[in-house]
This record gives sequence, C-alpha cells and structure tokens, in this order.
Amino acid sequence: MEIREKIIESLQEALKKIKVKKYPEVLLERPKERGHGDFTTNLSFSLAKELKKPPQEIAKSLVKHLEARPKIIEKVEEAKGFINFFLAEELLFENLIQILRKEKNYGKSETGKDKRIQIEMVSVNPTGPLHVGHGRGAAFADTLANILEASGYQVEREYYINDIGTQIENLGKSLRARYLELLGEEVEFPEYGYQGEYLIEMAHRLKDREGDKHRKEKIEFFTQYASSDIIEGIRKDLEDSGIRIDSWKKESDLHREGKVKEVIDNLKKKGYLYEREGALWFRSSQFGDEKDRVIKKKDGSSTYLASDIAYHEDKFKRGFDHLVNIWGADHHGYVERLQAAISALGHPKENLDIILYQLVKLSRSGKPVAMSTRKGEFITLREVMDEVGRDVTRFSFCMRSSYSHLDFDLELAKKESPENPVYYVEYAHARISSIFKKAKEKKVKRKKIQEIDLKLLNTPEEKSILKLLALFPDIVTSCAQNYQVHSIPNYLREVASEFHTFYNRHRVLSEDAELTQARLTLVKGIRIVLRNGLRLLGIKAPERM
Repeated sequence: MEIREKIIESLQEALKKIKVKKYPEVLLERPKERGHGDFTTNLSFSLAKELKKPPQEIAKSLVKHLEARPKIIEKVEEAKGFINFFLAEELLFENLIQILRKEKNYGKSETGKDKRIQIEMVSVNPTGPLHVGHGRGAAFADTLANILEASGYQVEREYYINDIGTQIENLGKSLRARYLELLGEEVEFPEYGYQGEYLIEMAHRLKDREGDKHRKEKIEFFTQYASSDIIEGIRKDLEDSGIRIDSWKKESDLHREGKVKEVIDNLKKKGYLYEREGALWFRSSQFGDEKDRVIKKKDGSSTYLASDIAYHEDKFKRGFDHLVNIWGADHHGYVERLQAAISALGHPKENLDIILYQLVKLSRSGKPVAMSTRKGEFITLREVMDEVGRDVTRFSFCMRSSYSHLDFDLELAKKESPENPVYYVEYAHARISSIFKKAKEKKVKRKKIQEIDLKLLNTPEEKSILKLLALFPDIVTSCAQNYQVHSIPNYLREVASEFHTFYNRHRVLSEDAELTQARLTLVKGIRIVLRNGLRLLGIKAPERM
C-alpha cells in the first residue's frame, strides 16, 4: 500500500474520533520546506466551517487522535493549522531493500488490475506533417499510457484518422494544383488550400514516379494519395519518437460499415434528434451542452460530430471500461457536445475523460520562433527531434501540466549543463554507472543486502534521498489517477539534484568498507528509480555521457 494511502486512512480514523459527519477530500502535499515534514495536509481548514472551530484547534485534536498512527510515520505535528507528517527511518531502509529486490518493477502497482482503458492519442488530421504542438500531445499521451500500464491497467493506444470532409477535400485540391503546376498548366490555387512546402515536395514525388498520367484524375485520387502519404509520414515520425500506436481507426470505415447511420438512427429512436431549417439537430443542450448541435446538414451529409459519436459508441462496444481522449486545447469547445452525446447513448459521463494540452512556444536563446500553420510555416516534430534529439524532446514535452503552456528553448535543450534538466537527470544515471565501474576496477566485493548496515546512511543528504526514493510508487499512482505526467520528470530532476548534492559532499567508494557497502546500495537504489522513471517517459538511461 502506498505511503499516501496509509496516511489518509489514519486521518480518516482520526476524523471518526472527532465525530466529523461529512468527510472532505483529504489532500496530501509535499511541503516546500523540509522542516515541515515529508507530507502535509490542510484538512483542518476544510473542516473549520462544519465544526465551527479554528483550524489550529481542529489540527491539534486530529494530531492527538493520530497517536495510533501507522509505523511508517515517525512523528506528526500541528503547524498553524496544518498537519505535518514525518516518515520513519526504518521504513526508509526497508524501502531501499524493496527497491533492490523489485528493480524494474519498483513503482509498479495493481491499481488498475482487470480494467481496460483506451487512449485516443495524436489523431491529427492527415493534412500535413506533425508539428511541434502535436509532438507534445503525442509524448504526453504515450507517457500517460506507460504510467497506466505500470499501474496495472490494460491500455490500448489508438489513432483516429479523419480522412473525409472539407479539410481532406481541400488537401486533395491543393495537391492537384501543385501537380498540374509542375506539368506546366496554369491553375488557380484553392482559396482554402494548404500552402506548405510539404505539398510541393509531394507533388514532385508524384510527378517523378508517375509522370503526367494523373493529369485528368479527379479530386478523389489526389485526396487519397495525399492523405495516405501524410499518414505514412506521421507513422514514421511517431515511430522515431518512440510513440507506440496499437490500432488505427479511419472515419471513412465508420461510414462504410454503417456505424454513423446506426448511431443517428439510435438517437432518433430515443427522441434526441429533431429537424429544423432542413437540417437534423441533436438535443445536446438537454445533457449540459450550451446549445443544440447539427448532426446532419441540409445536403444530407453528416457532420464531424455524427462521426465522433459513432466512433465513441464503437469504443464502448469494444469493451473498454474507460475512455481517455488527448486533444489539443483548440478542441475545448467540442468537449461538452461529445459528453452530451455519450450521456444520450446511455453511458456515464465519468467513463470518458478528455485531456486538453496547451500550445508549445518555441524559442531560441529566449527569442520566439514564429509559426503559422495555414501558410505551412510551422516547425515540425521531425525538425525538433533532428536538432535536439528524441529523448530531450520527449522529456521537455512532459515537464509541464498538459493544461499549461510549454516554453521550449531549443538552445537550452542542447546544452550539456545543469541548466538542461534532461542532461542533469541522464548525467546522474551515467555518473552512478561510472561509480560501479570504478568499484569493479577496485575489486570491491558486494555483500548481500541483509549483511549491509544501512543505518550508516545517516547524513542529511542520505536521509533526504531515502525519503525521496520512497515516494516514487506514490507519484506514479497519483499520475495514473490524475491523468497527468509532469510529476515524473520533475521528480526525476529532484532525485538527480539530491544525488549530485550528495555526490559532491560525500565519497561513495572510501577506505571505510562498511560505509562503502551502504552507499553503493543507496546509489544503486537511486539508479533503479532514475531508470524506471526515464522508462515511463520513453527515454533511455545512458551508462556513459
């Protein structure tokens, strides 16, 4: 059981003793100042109104009833209404032993055992290559999937391809225009066409391979050719980013298989559709949306919403317990209408989570790098990976909450210095590996774990690291529950920082044989945690740098 869960249970028992009727949510946080313990809670402030008492008095009462606390807690104290918890030393030594025993399984749990989750990830329209913003969403989604798998969930990662509609038609028209231009024809470029260099390059490839044989082809040919070519490029970019996609689902297949018509008929039978001004409308306002939405246009064609409703119904029919969609922030207006549709089909809203990720602001030495998607002047994911490397790109994309804008400085990302958080973490792992290499050269014979006196790890730096290592499983579980990933890279940065501080102040390999054994055990535990955390981020842990 995670440390956090045990503390919460002990608090809930204390709440019973002071006769609290309505249990508020117990929020445990790590204090900013180390002197305030390893965990703290503001629970007393949440109870002040109900109990009609000042938070300090409530906190003191709760501390009194926490005397029969779990063994993992050495001390509990009240501080200006907050309750601070200090972890027991014995727990820290036992946990270090567990890290070495579990190795790559340390941090894993069975929180989501027997539960199936489907993550819709990336799902970029095949109208152009992945840009840096798409890369952030892809790295976030893949990392979240890794964390959920580490927490025991059965996870499927799916890419939904919007391969029909106005945008795709404009793509086909754009390629046709570029192709005919290369054949010497004068062509008016489509008003809403895609102007990126990638389409000119695609037109050149088509002409080089096929000559002028497609001069008379209809738009459908160019649409199919362009979207297929772009999807192949996206597949390659994701593969080279270390992003795994388990299944690919096409919007066109939903129409071909009759699933869009089926879901419209289903909603009609339920009485949730009506006609107005020649169009068919969905009563989404009945389910929390700000207004009703068109599901079929006047010309008889269905909207994107109709396809998306059919797609999500298809997901539920495939037996997933929970759906998670990772979308760009520009889709925020779409969330309520889709949740309304889920409810209308009889599925609980809470079975679908939509996580929005914000834009990436690229800079170079602090100066913004301009991007314009319509004109095709965007920075691609491929360009960023080629410049700073895959691992740096992935780590950087995951460092902030998905709901926060991300500032990505390309020059900083290439620096081999403590300023660069990725380098800082990887260097810590490589540095530990070099310690073991030196130990081998010095022929230091390692003792069995039960023969090592871990109580020799008694400096402030060692105790601080031990506490930090004990928090890793809890952080992984918390990320899985909150569908956020930024705590992992930030935690790894903290572990790396603590290790570098320890390393600069203390020798691991010394004349004291017993202390050497204890410190080798500690740094091995640090290396395991760094490696496991980097693995969740889809990043390799280097042995040398």
